[in-house]
Amino acid sequence: MEKTIPSLDKKPTKTEAEEAVRTLIRWAGDNPDREGLLGTPDRVARSYLEFFAGYGENPEEYLERTFEEVEGYDEMIILKDIRLESYCEHHMVPIIGVAHVAYMPDSRVVGISKLARVVDAFSKRLQIQEKLTQQIADTIDKALKPKGVAVIIESAHQCMTTRGVHKDGVTMITSSMLGCFRQSDITRKELLAFIDRK
Repeated sequence: MEKTIPSLDKKPTKTEAEEAVRTLIRWAGDNPDREGLLGTPDRVARSYLEFFAGYGENPEEYLERTFEEVEGYDEMIILKDIRLESYCEHHMVPIIGVAHVAYMPDSRVVGISKLARVVDAFSKRLQIQEKLTQQIADTIDKALKPKGVAVIIESAHQCMTTRGVHKDGVTMITSSMLGCFRQSDITRKELLAFIDRK
């Protein structure tokens, strides 16, 4: 997995980022030198480090340590309702929702917090939900080599609730089913029952 932005030779400095924010404030029609906005460029630049921390992470590294002492456990493992915060790559506004991650182990399992970290590492980037869903599923599949992986994401996109069509209360659902979750209707239905989706 790439840890940096492929097309970016040199990351802009914090000062350059702050000046860009000052420009956007002026473009919006306000004065970046007024009292209430004086600290805004610094705050925005620092918040971007948090919002987009996923660019500095390699999600595969979270899945390197696995455990084989599971007393023969070979049933479904599900981590549901993982809070997800991402950012639309078209409008740079939040995508807020939950991810459900499941896998059917073959011979090894991973600590459950690591699944949540994989979700965070990919979501803390500019994204579209379809790509985000697939990236999470493919990474877990590649690292754990389980019998199957399923990722379902349910989220609200502020690019359509706060602008454009202004449709509040709309949820987008995407899924990626690999291995036994794609091949077996019974396994897929069991998963959907566990996460309360028909």
